[in-house]
Amino acid sequence: MLRLEKRPNPSKFWLYGTPVVAVVLTMIVGGALFAFMGKNPVEVIRTIFWEPLFGEFAFYLRGQLLVKAGPLILIAIGLALGFKAGIWNIGAEGQYIMGAICGAAVGLAVYPTESRWIYPAMVIAGAFGGWAWAMIPAILKTRFQTNEILVSLMLVYVAQTILAKASTGFLKNPEGMGFPGSRNFSSYPAASNPDLIFPGSGLHWGGVTALVVAVVAWVLLSRHIIGFQIKLSGQAPRAARFHGVNPSKLVVLCMGISGGLAGLAGLFEVTGPAGQISIDFNVGYGFTAIIVAFLGRLNPIGIVFAGILMALTYVGGEMASTNLGLPSAAIQVFQGMLLFFLLGIDVLTNFRIRTFMGGK
Repeated sequence: MLRLEKRPNPSKFWLYGTPVVAVVLTMIVGGALFAFMGKNPVEVIRTIFWEPLFGEFAFYLRGQLLVKAGPLILIAIGLALGFKAGIWNIGAEGQYIMGAICGAAVGLAVYPTESRWIYPAMVIAGAFGGWAWAMIPAILKTRFQTNEILVSLMLVYVAQTILAKASTGFLKNPEGMGFPGSRNFSSYPAASNPDLIFPGSGLHWGGVTALVVAVVAWVLLSRHIIGFQIKLSGQAPRAARFHGVNPSKLVVLCMGISGGLAGLAGLFEVTGPAGQISIDFNVGYGFTAIIVAFLGRLNPIGIVFAGILMALTYVGGEMASTNLGLPSAAIQVFQGMLLFFLLGIDVLTNFRIRTFMGGK
């Protein structure tokens, strides 16, 4: 029979090998799922992971990878800081939505004024919106000991309701012929987030910010006392208290950073690729970023590569849906498999499998 035996020290091999093994298993089991659906599994996997990088339309699709990866990286880095401290913010999707709404509201409030200060003000408002939404579960946890997982998750649905009200009510385009949705920011230069290099490059301010935040987060975790406190609180909460770490302040700090980065991601998305506030603006980046955070081993640099890999599943999945007739739900299941195998295999980092005879 088999049993799990705790390792004296975490396995370095499985610490870094888990993401690779999880990706391989996801491809194998996902391929079996696609075959069960009557699709050629090799062709589907090739379309998802190869075509966006080296296919016929790779020149355009590589830019789309940056578009998809930017918000995933931003949100995942914020989540990783909290996860390392044992603070589980599962509601980044709601913070992403509220950041987009608050930032867009500032820009639309001064339309059609042209000023170079409008977009920076929108960025600040977007970060504030995400931060304020994250403060609700943070304050409830520190004051009333509520569970931040449940509160942050439930607030996602509240944010989605506010998004629907915004797109059909207080942010609705008065010149939109009655259709839901705000004005399109692409026609408002002072409040738009265009590609920085050339049209179609995919590199806008969101991508630049994601890379800068990744470097800053790496320095914070590896070189700063706050990073030490974050890691210590996650690994040994009692030792952290003896070291003088205030758990309540750490909850507020980590939730605030996480919410602020999610809000920034929402603002960059609504003023860039999405273009407007709409009912279907949120596409699940906040939830997918949880996979990205764990796939990157909660390391900011690893999260950058994990974000690009997950962006592949978005871009390649859209190609598979269009060219091969694969349901979009199948791609979501494929992404979910990745998290399942990632967390399942991660057990081997701290435990080893032992065989034993009955009665011994």
